[in-house]
Amino acid sequence: MTRSSRKTPVIIGVGDVVNRSKRVEDAIEPLQLMIMAIQNAIKDTELAASSLATLQSAIDSIDVVASWTWPCDYPKLIAERLAVKPLHTHISDHGGNEPAHLLDEAARRISMGENKVAVVTGGEALASLTACAAANKMPPPGWTTPSKEVNSVFSPTTRELKEAYGARHKIGNPIQIYPLYENAFRARRNQSLRANHDESAKMYADFAKVAEKNECAWNYPAPAMTEEDIKTVSKKNRMICFPYPLLMNAFNTVNLSAAAIVTSTDYARELGIPSHKWVYPLGGAGTADSSDFWKRPAYWWSPSISRSLDTALDVSAIDKSDIDLYDFYSCFPIVPKLACEHLDLPIIGSPKPITLLGGLTSFGGAGNNYSMHAISEMTRQLRAGKGKTGLVLANGGWVSYEHAIIISSSPRSDGLPYPDEAPLPKVVTDVQIPPIAEQPEGDAVVETYTVEYNRDGSPLRGHIVGRLKNGHRFLANHADEETLHQLCSWEVEPINRSGRVKPGPEGRNLFSFGELSKL
Repeated sequence: MTRSSRKTPVIIGVGDVVNRSKRVEDAIEPLQLMIMAIQNAIKDTELAASSLATLQSAIDSIDVVASWTWPCDYPKLIAERLAVKPLHTHISDHGGNEPAHLLDEAARRISMGENKVAVVTGGEALASLTACAAANKMPPPGWTTPSKEVNSVFSPTTRELKEAYGARHKIGNPIQIYPLYENAFRARRNQSLRANHDESAKMYADFAKVAEKNECAWNYPAPAMTEEDIKTVSKKNRMICFPYPLLMNAFNTVNLSAAAIVTSTDYARELGIPSHKWVYPLGGAGTADSSDFWKRPAYWWSPSISRSLDTALDVSAIDKSDIDLYDFYSCFPIVPKLACEHLDLPIIGSPKPITLLGGLTSFGGAGNNYSMHAISEMTRQLRAGKGKTGLVLANGGWVSYEHAIIISSSPRSDGLPYPDEAPLPKVVTDVQIPPIAEQPEGDAVVETYTVEYNRDGSPLRGHIVGRLKNGHRFLANHADEETLHQLCSWEVEPINRSGRVKPGPEGRNLFSFGELSKL
């Protein structure tokens, strides 16, 4: 297709659905939530009833963000429910980056003339599934037969770790790895532990105020949590992995769905969709850091976040100063902090919004689909004139997979078509990774760390990422109770402190701030 014949993609409709009931008799499966969100997105175009049917019948692309709740062939089932025969169907990999990734690819196919009308959707019903499991109503009555047996409620915190270096040290889940970054980022900025904790609580309290006003938020219309609520460790807000108590972790037990419809300006015009409903995807970019978290260049920055942001701006012919609205994925405070740091935005009191939803704690961590809601809300705010151009950063894994997409109330300023291809490799490979010592022994320093806690509030296990004198990196657990106690300190910074490490039983390395003889 020649440049002159390329189409201009536009978002013409967005829709959100929330089912706040936790009663078994009200359990709506993800498939139906997605259908409802798509129907809301179709109605959002403001077309007459006869034209709505024409639009629906023209859907020839269905992308679905993988659901944590209930595995099904969603693209096929959605096509059957909508009575369409799409040319393109796809269900994503798991990852919170996928909503932005799927929208980016859908816009590209529209631009290339490969599709006419694209639907991107996703949804979760983990709150309903949890209620059904508690009532011993599995599978939930009336739900579609899953593609594989479901006997329990999925949680990213309880998934089985693959046999690897991390698994031998009982680390590899998001709740353990994001704190490694928070602690390293704090030390890099010479911030005290308490100042860092206050910063995180203040940011999430600001986010909660945003969610308080969002009718699609899971917690709506409950009053926003305060900074004091969020930072105070208590029975209701127990420490999960230092320094994050429960209210600094994503809340995933929700029933939420969202959808977006993308077409070309030509077809939008033909249908009679008013131009004030059009929002233009300008470009996007995504990549990933190593899935082995111990093979990262550092823990105070993320190459995949930095490159996804920079490249999305570059391929969209946009400068960061042109962005009016941001929504940064926020499963834990460190993700928006890293994005703010890279874009030179203040973490607290940013003149530009850094969340439009209110974060995964207060809005609700809608599985992999959170950023679909961000795209939906961004579209509404751009239409309402609250800004001209916005950027959504979608994050997945354990600071692993990133995708940034830029959308605007105006078309591209350079007159060029939507980018022809994904501008970044799938994985970042051109960064320097320190050699890994699987059986380290000798003097060492703490590069970063976290402490995992029991449900009763007592510390369970220290997780140390350390460096030997030769610069080689290792993983270790605490060797003794005194070391564990010191890792829990709110007063003394453990990072860059010296200690000793040696191999322990079952392939686990042990680290101590004491003498090697005590190991």
